[in-house]
Amino acid sequence: MAILADESTRVAVQGITGKEGSFHAGLCRDYGTSIVAGVTPGRGGSNHQGIPVFDSVKDAAEAEGADTSLIFVPPVHAADAVLEAIDAEIKLIVCITEGIPALDMLRVNAALKTSGSRLIGPNCPGIISPGKCKVGIMPAAIHKEGTVGVISRSGTLTYEAVEQLTARNIGQSTCIGIGGDPIIGTTFIDALRLFQDDPGTEAVVMIGEIGGEEEEKASDFIASEFTKPVVGFIAGQTAPPGRRMGHAGAIISQGKGTAAEKMEKMKKCGILLAESPALIGETVDRLNLR
Repeated sequence: MAILADESTRVAVQGITGKEGSFHAGLCRDYGTSIVAGVTPGRGGSNHQGIPVFDSVKDAAEAEGADTSLIFVPPVHAADAVLEAIDAEIKLIVCITEGIPALDMLRVNAALKTSGSRLIGPNCPGIISPGKCKVGIMPAAIHKEGTVGVISRSGTLTYEAVEQLTARNIGQSTCIGIGGDPIIGTTFIDALRLFQDDPGTEAVVMIGEIGGEEEEKASDFIASEFTKPVVGFIAGQTAPPGRRMGHAGAIISQGKGTAAEKMEKMKKCGILLAESPALIGETVDRLNLR
């Protein structure tokens, strides 16, 4: 099985007529995802790569039954694009855009709390349920259908972990890149809850980074409520304090959020830790899931 995205998912791409939106919408469609609409204000009534384009997400939802939005909109407009999707009562919103101001994301998160929408991202590679549906920019060829869920703050490390799993004939149920910004929609704990309830997921790989406390919170959740095995990895083990390493959220502040702290917490909470990114697949293999 899978979480959040499957064969029934119907996607509207916000920003489909732009370079990135056009390119990745095509790849998602080639994978088998139902890309039913595009949204570009002022281009409503036109057609792009055989996909009808609408002026608003609401129009796309009403005309084509879109229940998911994939956002490729510049940072200055991206928060408004997410808010528009929320107003249209879109169930799943995947925002690929990076560089959205934190103040804008505070507005978005406030709106999410009173809505029925779920946001993946921003600054993320999206989500893929191998063999079923891809909503984002993950390279489809490295994925294999199976029973291991993957949650990651890093897009690149998601791909590294997945390629290792597939090389060992370990398939994935769903892979989610939650994004590396300080303020995001779906957290580790949110995704873990979904995997806990998914009978098609037997184990989870959780890839975190330095900075913040989300990995520690997720570790406590795993120790108290999560019943499936978890393999973990923390990126940024050699990062100096006070310096941003890649993502906006990957910064050690006032001695908090170090890799050592996170790794120690994960071990105490029963997570099987991969000491190196090169050992993620090998560590999962030790679970003997097959």
